[in-house]
Amino acid sequence: MRGRGAGRPARQVHPALPPALRTWLGLVAGLAALVVAVLGVCYADHHRPGAADAWIRSAVVGPQPRGLSVALDLDAMGEPTGAVTLVVAVVLVCLLLRRPRAAVLAAAGTGLAVVSTSLLKHVVGRTINGANLSYPSGHTAFATALALAVALLAAEWLGALAGSLLVLTAALVAGAAMGWAQVALDAHYPTDVLGGWCAALAVVPATAWLVDRTIDFGRRERR
Repeated sequence: MRGRGAGRPARQVHPALPPALRTWLGLVAGLAALVVAVLGVCYADHHRPGAADAWIRSAVVGPQPRGLSVALDLDAMGEPTGAVTLVVAVVLVCLLLRRPRAAVLAAAGTGLAVVSTSLLKHVVGRTINGANLSYPSGHTAFATALALAVALLAAEWLGALAGSLLVLTAALVAGAAMGWAQVALDAHYPTDVLGGWCAALAVVPATAWLVDRTIDFGRRERR
């Protein structure tokens, strides 16, 4: 007699964190976490831009920022309504593609990135425009985290090099776009943006690894 379920084709497992990217993304996550910590210590309880902030803002934005309407549109994507809409859309696409782990990562990765930046703001205590906590940038962390989740979804079908380039490019483009908007709108200092970008780079790979480990453990327990 054949065992229960014998003869059934094994269901293909699509990991949230592609195996080919685990090592280098783990290194990136560790380095990014270190950058977040170092910047947090350097700018703890600061209430004005540092020398690097002033130079970067002048070089990237200029004395009279242009494209403020675009910056406002980008900023809206990081506000609760826009952020939830984007995450739900990505989750639905993942489910339609039968990628449940990617769906979990899109929701959990972006959520944890935003929560971590919110907690760090109170720990670091850096402010801008009065009493507005600024380090690290939650908007930048959200945009980068969502881009990473989408890139990891596609990276499975690519080789290690192409997948790595896709993930890195997605993180850079999303982080740069949202970061520019935050600096142009004077909502964050450039180093706040860097901190938010690195926060996402630290949180998302760790979340993807945890999603895979948790689901794999549950599958083994049910056997």
